[in-house]
Amino acid sequence: MKRQEAEQRGRRGEALTAWYLRLKGWRVLAQRVKTPRGEIDLVARRGRLVAFIEVKWRRNAADLDYAIDAWRLRRVRAAVEASAHRWMKPGDDMRIDVVLLAPGRWPRHIANATM
Repeated sequence: MKRQEAEQRGRRGEALTAWYLRLKGWRVLAQRVKTPRGEIDLVARRGRLVAFIEVKWRRNAADLDYAIDAWRLRRVRAAVEASAHRWMKPGDDMRIDVVLLAPGRWPRHIANATM
């Protein structure tokens, strides 16, 4: 049951993040993109910038500091390399972002997250 609850929280976090990004002027192009190399939670565009977004939801804000690490970012990067061509147009820039969520907190959007 815990796995199902975590999955539901993750999906809810992704939906909240999609709305958060829309309010900030982004157009969400895709959600839950599966590739042979991993999954991308959200793909969004604002102007000529395409962002591949990893969403992390935690039960409390203290756990957000440990929600993302180099290993997780490498998995996202591999998935982006496998699928970026679907959304990129000539002259576009791209980056990998992370959005961290916890109940009672504003989303923390880390643009161009690298480790």
